[in-house]
Amino acid sequence: MAAPSHFIGQRLGRYRILDEIGAGGMGVVYRAHDEPLERDVAIKVLPAGTLADEAVRKRFRMEAWLSPN
Repeated sequence: MAAPSHFIGQRLGRYRILDEIGAGGMGVVYRAHDEPLERDVAIKVLPAGTLADEAVRKRFRMEAWLSPN
């Protein structure tokens, strides 16, 4: 994975990465702007190969379900 600062200002699909808002054991979380819907969102970027482990995939899905809307 590129250094976190390399993502800031870049586009990831329909999202423009604005800044880093956190980092932890599973990856880095960025504030991004969803241009078609004109709203800010959070995007988590995981290190390559992270989701190869079923336990990690399960944890990631659970984290997504538990995130506030």
